[in-house]
Amino acid sequence: DFLCISLVNGFIQLRYNLGDKTVILQTFQKVRANGNTWHSLQAGRVGNEGYLDLDGINVTQKASPGMNALDTHTDFFVGGVSSLNLVNSMAVENEPTGFTGCIREIVINNRELKLTESDPKGGANVGDCDGTACGYSVCKNNGTCQVGNSGFSCSCPQEWVGSTCEQSIHCSQNRCGSQALCIPQPTSFSYICICALGWSGKYCDSKIKFFIAKFIGNSYIKYTDPYYGKRDLQYSRISLNFTTNQTEGLIAWMGKGEDEDNDFLAIGLANGTLKVVINLGERISVPLIHSKYSTCCDERWHFVTVVQNQTCIKVYLDDELILFEDIDPHRKYTALNYGGICYFGGFEIGRKVNIVTMGLFQKEFIGKIKDVVLFQDSKKIQLMKAEGYNVYSGNYGN
Repeated sequence: DFLCISLVNGFIQLRYNLGDKTVILQTFQKVRANGNTWHSLQAGRVGNEGYLDLDGINVTQKASPGMNALDTHTDFFVGGVSSLNLVNSMAVENEPTGFTGCIREIVINNRELKLTESDPKGGANVGDCDGTACGYSVCKNNGTCQVGNSGFSCSCPQEWVGSTCEQSIHCSQNRCGSQALCIPQPTSFSYICICALGWSGKYCDSKIKFFIAKFIGNSYIKYTDPYYGKRDLQYSRISLNFTTNQTEGLIAWMGKGEDEDNDFLAIGLANGTLKVVINLGERISVPLIHSKYSTCCDERWHFVTVVQNQTCIKVYLDDELILFEDIDPHRKYTALNYGGICYFGGFEIGRKVNIVTMGLFQKEFIGKIKDVVLFQDSKKIQLMKAEGYNVYSGNYGN
């Protein structure tokens, strides 16, 4: 499998192969080769449907029957490769050569790559395109960069301050407490504090403890499994109790949640019905459609357990088996390589559930979660010791 973007006779070309055939897309217009013009390029695929967009002009390759997952186990290369032997003969039209020019602002699956000296894994023969201390987007929030004798300085828009215009003026004198996030509210010339896990109050200055986690929306807990390296990933299991009055929401996501090819096991609500989705290497959605189990949003506590035995999936709701399905009788992928990461209620602040889950779930969870157990562990995981924001004590009352 491969995905390659290259410059061919002045045109941008996207080629990808998901295991069965090579798809080729090419832009309608040529790239201006004057060395002074920056071009905006977007390229990718959804399943086996590809798209290529140069400066707002789009080319799309409609989906056809075939493979739909990009399965690569190599490094990600920009501008060239460490060895020409790594380039598949079908990935380029002519003999592979390195790119000559400037590249900036590379975003892969909504994450920007840091093109600095220290962040990449390696590289060679790469220099600074800008040539000044300002560089690309060193001043945030539309600040203007000016080169000086001792480096650079930023001239900031009216509502931003800081050496790189990184801080809202509404948060410059904020009283948010330990590890809290200050969120500016420009319309009211104020701010709100989003509390880190274990803190509450208007300014997140009250320490709290809980064994029932209460999610209020825009909330999440990220738990790192300390025993991940010792797990038998062909036999995974997760169980928990939840209560909610909402019909939509992501309850739990076992997986890194970084890109579409990460393995995951997810539990959530869709249209008031419990929905389980699992990806062991090829994304397969397994919704529960039994109508009599569609009342999960009745504000009562419900106990859910999902067991993965290679490709056989069992789901229990309130101790009753409601789903037993073999998602791949051919046993192509049998292990849940979830990276030791478990999310509860949602993802990091700013990462939308519907985007990270590719539409499998629509919203963050609003409700309560307790008694989370992974695999066959004898102890419940301690949610208080994880990372998270906007999560409060659900021990008492509402």
